[in-house]
Amino acid sequence: MTNQKKADIALIMVTVFWGASYVMSDYALKVLHPFTLCAVRFVIAFALSYLVFYRKMKAVSRETLRYAFLIGMLLTGVYAFTNFGMLYTSLTNVGFIVALPVIFTPLINFIFRKIRPAPKLIFVLLLATAGMALMTLNEGFAPALGDILCLVAALCYAGDIVMTEIAVQNSRVNALQLGVFILGTVAVLMTLLSLFFGHSAEVIGPDVWGVVLLLAIFSTGFAFIAQSVAQQYTSSTHVALIFTLEPVFAAVAAYWFVGEILLPRAYIGAGMMLIAVLWAEINITSLFQRRQEQKDLDE
Repeated sequence: MTNQKKADIALIMVTVFWGASYVMSDYALKVLHPFTLCAVRFVIAFALSYLVFYRKMKAVSRETLRYAFLIGMLLTGVYAFTNFGMLYTSLTNVGFIVALPVIFTPLINFIFRKIRPAPKLIFVLLLATAGMALMTLNEGFAPALGDILCLVAALCYAGDIVMTEIAVQNSRVNALQLGVFILGTVAVLMTLLSLFFGHSAEVIGPDVWGVVLLLAIFSTGFAFIAQSVAQQYTSSTHVALIFTLEPVFAAVAAYWFVGEILLPRAYIGAGMMLIAVLWAEINITSLFQRRQEQKDLDE
Protein backbone atom coordinates (compact mmCIF):
# COMPACT_ATOMS: atom_id res chain seq x y z
CA MET A 1 0.00 0.00 0.00
CA THR A 2 1.40 3.41 -0.99
CA ASN A 3 1.92 6.29 1.44
CA GLN A 4 -0.79 8.20 -0.45
CA LYS A 5 -3.37 5.47 0.22
CA LYS A 6 -2.33 5.16 3.86
CA ALA A 7 -2.72 8.92 4.22
CA ASP A 8 -6.17 8.78 2.59
CA ILE A 9 -7.34 6.00 4.94
CA ALA A 10 -6.09 7.95 7.96
CA LEU A 11 -7.88 11.10 6.79
CA ILE A 12 -11.12 9.19 6.15
CA MET A 13 -10.97 7.89 9.72
CA VAL A 14 -10.51 11.49 10.85
CA THR A 15 -13.69 12.53 9.02
CA VAL A 16 -15.63 9.71 10.72
CA PHE A 17 -14.53 10.93 14.15
CA TRP A 18 -15.24 14.56 13.27
CA GLY A 19 -18.68 13.72 11.89
CA ALA A 20 -19.60 11.98 15.15
CA SER A 21 -18.03 14.79 17.19
CA TYR A 22 -20.85 17.23 16.38
CA VAL A 23 -23.39 15.10 18.22
CA MET A 24 -21.00 14.56 21.15
CA SER A 25 -20.08 18.25 21.32
CA ASP A 26 -23.74 19.26 21.21
CA TYR A 27 -24.38 16.96 24.19
CA ALA A 28 -21.43 18.33 26.18
CA LEU A 29 -22.35 21.95 25.39
CA LYS A 30 -25.54 21.54 27.39
CA VAL A 31 -23.30 21.56 30.46
CA LEU A 32 -20.01 23.17 29.42
CA HIS A 33 -19.29 26.59 27.92
CA PRO A 34 -17.90 26.31 24.35
CA PHE A 35 -14.48 27.68 25.39
CA THR A 36 -14.38 25.40 28.42
CA LEU A 37 -15.21 22.31 26.36
CA CYS A 38 -12.49 23.14 23.83
CA ALA A 39 -9.95 23.90 26.56
CA VAL A 40 -10.56 20.60 28.37
CA ARG A 41 -10.50 18.42 25.24
CA PHE A 42 -7.33 20.01 23.86
CA VAL A 43 -5.50 19.96 27.19
CA ILE A 44 -6.27 16.24 27.53
CA ALA A 45 -5.35 15.58 23.89
CA PHE A 46 -2.04 17.44 24.19
CA ALA A 47 -1.11 15.77 27.48
CA LEU A 48 -1.84 12.26 26.20
CA SER A 49 -0.13 12.88 22.85
CA TYR A 50 2.99 14.30 24.48
CA LEU A 51 3.22 11.31 26.83
CA VAL A 52 2.75 8.82 23.99
CA PHE A 53 5.36 10.49 21.75
CA TYR A 54 7.63 11.77 24.51
CA ARG A 55 10.80 10.28 23.00
CA LYS A 56 10.13 12.04 19.70
CA MET A 57 9.48 15.44 21.26
CA LYS A 58 13.15 16.25 21.79
CA ALA A 59 15.14 18.71 19.66
CA VAL A 60 12.14 20.64 18.36
CA SER A 61 13.05 23.22 15.72
CA ARG A 62 11.98 26.85 15.84
CA GLU A 63 10.23 26.39 12.51
CA THR A 64 8.09 23.59 13.94
CA LEU A 65 7.08 25.73 16.92
CA ARG A 66 6.42 28.78 14.74
CA TYR A 67 4.12 26.92 12.38
CA ALA A 68 2.45 25.14 15.30
CA PHE A 69 1.56 28.52 16.81
CA LEU A 70 0.23 29.94 13.52
CA ILE A 71 -1.83 26.84 12.71
CA GLY A 72 -2.96 26.62 16.34
CA MET A 73 -4.33 30.16 16.15
CA LEU A 74 -6.35 29.26 13.05
CA LEU A 75 -7.57 26.06 14.66
CA THR A 76 -8.63 28.00 17.75
CA GLY A 77 -10.80 30.10 15.47
CA VAL A 78 -12.26 26.97 13.88
CA TYR A 79 -13.39 25.50 17.19
CA ALA A 80 -14.46 28.76 18.78
CA PHE A 81 -16.78 29.65 15.90
CA THR A 82 -17.99 26.07 15.34
CA ASN A 83 -18.93 25.42 18.95
CA PHE A 84 -20.80 28.70 19.23
CA GLY A 85 -22.39 28.01 15.86
CA MET A 86 -23.78 24.72 17.17
CA LEU A 87 -25.80 26.65 19.71
CA TYR A 88 -27.70 28.57 17.01
CA THR A 89 -28.22 26.18 14.09
CA SER A 90 -28.77 22.50 13.32
CA LEU A 91 -26.03 19.89 13.57
CA THR A 92 -26.48 18.95 9.92
CA ASN A 93 -26.03 22.59 8.87
CA VAL A 94 -22.86 22.77 10.97
CA GLY A 95 -21.44 19.66 9.31
CA PHE A 96 -22.05 20.87 5.75
CA ILE A 97 -20.98 24.49 6.21
CA VAL A 98 -17.77 23.58 8.03
CA ALA A 99 -16.95 21.31 5.06
CA LEU A 100 -16.68 24.32 2.74
CA PRO A 101 -12.86 24.46 3.00
CA VAL A 102 -12.90 22.31 -0.15
CA ILE A 103 -14.06 25.49 -1.90
CA PHE A 104 -12.10 28.03 0.12
CA THR A 105 -8.79 26.15 0.02
CA PRO A 106 -8.14 26.62 -3.73
CA LEU A 107 -9.22 30.26 -3.40
CA ILE A 108 -6.71 30.88 -0.61
CA ASN A 109 -4.03 29.06 -2.63
CA PHE A 110 -4.76 31.35 -5.58
CA ILE A 111 -4.86 34.62 -3.62
CA PHE A 112 -1.85 34.06 -1.39
CA ARG A 113 0.24 31.43 -3.23
CA LYS A 114 -0.62 32.29 -6.84
CA ILE A 115 -1.69 28.70 -7.52
CA ARG A 116 -4.31 29.09 -10.25
CA PRO A 117 -7.48 27.03 -9.65
CA ALA A 118 -9.36 25.15 -12.35
CA PRO A 119 -11.74 27.29 -14.49
CA LYS A 120 -14.73 25.30 -13.21
CA LEU A 121 -14.22 26.77 -9.72
CA ILE A 122 -16.51 29.74 -10.45
CA PHE A 123 -19.40 27.44 -11.33
CA VAL A 124 -18.66 25.27 -8.30
CA LEU A 125 -18.71 28.33 -6.03
CA LEU A 126 -22.08 29.42 -7.43
CA LEU A 127 -23.53 25.94 -6.96
CA ALA A 128 -22.20 25.71 -3.38
CA THR A 129 -23.53 29.18 -2.57
CA ALA A 130 -26.99 28.32 -3.91
CA GLY A 131 -26.98 25.07 -1.97
CA MET A 132 -25.95 26.82 1.22
CA ALA A 133 -28.73 29.37 0.71
CA LEU A 134 -31.35 26.61 0.41
CA MET A 135 -29.96 24.90 3.46
CA THR A 136 -29.48 27.86 5.77
CA LEU A 137 -31.84 30.71 4.85
CA ASN A 138 -35.10 30.91 6.77
CA GLU A 139 -38.47 32.16 5.53
CA GLY A 140 -37.21 35.74 5.88
CA PHE A 141 -34.23 34.94 3.63
CA ALA A 142 -31.77 35.43 6.47
CA PRO A 143 -29.17 32.90 7.65
CA ALA A 144 -29.17 31.81 11.25
CA LEU A 145 -26.44 33.27 13.43
CA GLY A 146 -24.98 29.78 13.80
CA ASP A 147 -24.67 29.42 10.01
CA ILE A 148 -22.62 32.64 9.80
CA LEU A 149 -20.36 31.57 12.66
CA CYS A 150 -19.77 28.19 10.99
CA LEU A 151 -18.94 29.93 7.70
CA VAL A 152 -16.18 31.88 9.50
CA ALA A 153 -14.99 28.58 10.99
CA ALA A 154 -14.79 27.09 7.48
CA LEU A 155 -12.60 29.99 6.34
CA CYS A 156 -10.31 29.48 9.32
CA TYR A 157 -10.05 25.78 8.60
CA ALA A 158 -9.21 26.35 4.95
CA GLY A 159 -6.35 28.52 6.18
CA ASP A 160 -5.34 25.75 8.57
CA ILE A 161 -5.16 23.18 5.75
CA VAL A 162 -3.10 25.46 3.51
CA MET A 163 -0.75 26.47 6.32
CA THR A 164 -0.24 22.83 7.31
CA GLU A 165 0.71 21.94 3.73
CA ILE A 166 3.25 24.77 3.67
CA ALA A 167 4.65 23.67 7.04
CA VAL A 168 5.13 19.98 6.29
CA GLN A 169 6.91 20.83 3.04
CA ASN A 170 9.56 22.64 5.08
CA SER A 171 12.52 20.32 5.71
CA ARG A 172 13.06 21.87 9.16
CA VAL A 173 9.54 20.96 10.31
CA ASN A 174 8.81 17.59 11.93
CA ALA A 175 5.20 16.66 11.06
CA LEU A 176 4.60 14.58 14.19
CA GLN A 177 5.97 17.27 16.50
CA LEU A 178 3.95 19.84 14.57
CA GLY A 179 0.70 17.96 15.24
CA VAL A 180 1.42 17.62 18.96
CA PHE A 181 2.38 21.27 19.43
CA ILE A 182 -0.65 22.43 17.46
CA LEU A 183 -2.72 20.67 20.12
CA GLY A 184 -0.67 22.42 22.80
CA THR A 185 -1.16 25.84 21.21
CA VAL A 186 -4.93 25.42 21.00
CA ALA A 187 -4.98 24.09 24.58
CA VAL A 188 -3.25 27.24 25.87
CA LEU A 189 -5.33 29.68 23.81
CA MET A 190 -8.63 27.98 24.65
CA THR A 191 -7.73 27.87 28.34
CA LEU A 192 -7.08 31.63 28.30
CA LEU A 193 -10.37 32.27 26.48
CA SER A 194 -12.18 30.03 28.96
CA LEU A 195 -10.70 31.87 31.95
CA PHE A 196 -11.69 35.29 30.61
CA PHE A 197 -14.99 34.58 28.85
CA GLY A 198 -16.21 31.15 29.95
CA HIS A 199 -17.93 29.98 33.08
CA SER A 200 -17.49 26.88 35.20
CA ALA A 201 -20.14 24.16 35.33
CA GLU A 202 -21.50 23.37 38.76
CA VAL A 203 -21.74 19.63 38.19
CA ILE A 204 -20.13 17.60 35.40
CA GLY A 205 -21.51 14.06 35.34
CA PRO A 206 -19.55 10.96 34.32
CA ASP A 207 -21.49 10.83 31.03
CA VAL A 208 -20.21 14.28 30.05
CA TRP A 209 -16.65 13.38 31.09
CA GLY A 210 -16.94 10.25 28.93
CA VAL A 211 -17.98 12.34 25.94
CA VAL A 212 -15.12 14.81 26.56
CA LEU A 213 -12.59 11.96 26.71
CA LEU A 214 -13.86 10.50 23.43
CA LEU A 215 -13.60 13.93 21.82
CA ALA A 216 -10.11 14.47 23.23
CA ILE A 217 -8.68 11.09 22.22
CA PHE A 218 -10.25 10.39 18.83
CA SER A 219 -11.62 13.68 17.43
CA THR A 220 -8.72 15.80 18.68
CA GLY A 221 -5.48 13.98 19.53
CA PHE A 222 -5.60 11.32 16.84
CA ALA A 223 -7.28 13.56 14.27
CA PHE A 224 -4.85 16.47 14.18
CA ILE A 225 -1.68 14.43 14.52
CA ALA A 226 -2.94 12.17 11.71
CA GLN A 227 -3.69 15.21 9.55
CA SER A 228 -0.25 16.72 10.07
CA VAL A 229 1.52 13.46 9.23
CA ALA A 230 -0.79 12.58 6.31
CA GLN A 231 -0.32 15.96 4.62
CA GLN A 232 3.29 15.03 3.92
CA TYR A 233 1.97 12.65 1.26
CA THR A 234 -0.92 14.56 -0.28
CA SER A 235 -1.96 18.07 -1.32
CA SER A 236 -4.13 20.55 0.56
CA THR A 237 -6.88 20.37 -2.07
CA HIS A 238 -6.89 16.56 -1.88
CA VAL A 239 -7.23 16.77 1.91
CA ALA A 240 -10.13 19.19 1.53
CA LEU A 241 -11.81 16.77 -0.89
CA ILE A 242 -11.59 13.88 1.60
CA PHE A 243 -12.99 16.15 4.29
CA THR A 244 -16.18 16.51 2.22
CA LEU A 245 -17.15 13.17 3.74
CA GLU A 246 -17.37 14.85 7.14
CA PRO A 247 -20.83 16.44 6.64
CA VAL A 248 -22.18 13.11 5.41
CA PHE A 249 -21.07 11.42 8.63
CA ALA A 250 -22.34 14.42 10.63
CA ALA A 251 -25.80 14.23 9.03
CA VAL A 252 -25.99 10.46 9.59
CA ALA A 253 -24.94 10.86 13.24
CA ALA A 254 -27.41 13.73 13.79
CA TYR A 255 -30.28 11.66 12.36
CA TRP A 256 -29.28 8.40 14.06
CA PHE A 257 -28.56 9.70 17.56
CA VAL A 258 -30.79 12.77 17.97
CA GLY A 259 -33.39 12.23 15.24
CA GLU A 260 -32.64 15.52 13.51
CA ILE A 261 -34.79 16.05 10.40
CA LEU A 262 -34.52 19.09 8.13
CA LEU A 263 -36.92 20.68 5.64
CA PRO A 264 -36.92 19.07 2.16
CA ARG A 265 -35.29 22.15 0.59
CA ALA A 266 -32.49 21.92 3.14
CA TYR A 267 -31.68 18.39 1.96
CA ILE A 268 -31.73 19.61 -1.66
CA GLY A 269 -29.31 22.36 -0.66
CA ALA A 270 -27.10 19.87 1.15
CA GLY A 271 -27.04 17.70 -1.97
CA MET A 272 -26.05 20.70 -4.10
CA MET A 273 -23.23 21.54 -1.69
CA LEU A 274 -21.97 17.97 -1.71
CA ILE A 275 -22.03 17.87 -5.53
CA ALA A 276 -20.18 21.19 -5.62
CA VAL A 277 -17.39 20.16 -3.28
CA LEU A 278 -16.92 16.83 -5.07
CA TRP A 279 -17.02 18.50 -8.47
CA ALA A 280 -14.36 20.95 -7.30
CA GLU A 281 -11.74 18.22 -7.16
CA ILE A 282 -12.89 15.39 -9.43
CA ASN A 283 -11.85 15.68 -13.07
CA ILE A 284 -14.94 14.30 -14.84
CA THR A 285 -13.42 14.61 -18.31
CA SER A 286 -10.32 12.69 -17.27
CA LEU A 287 -12.46 9.92 -15.76
CA PHE A 288 -14.43 9.49 -18.99
CA GLN A 289 -11.21 9.50 -21.05
CA ARG A 290 -9.69 6.79 -18.88
CA ARG A 291 -12.84 4.71 -19.13
CA GLN A 292 -12.87 5.07 -22.91
CA GLU A 293 -9.16 4.17 -23.13
CA GLN A 294 -9.76 1.10 -21.00
CA LYS A 295 -12.74 0.14 -23.17
CA ASP A 296 -10.62 0.51 -26.30
CA LEU A 297 -7.90 -1.71 -24.80
CA ASP A 298 -10.45 -4.37 -23.87
CA GLU A 299 -11.78 -4.42 -27.42
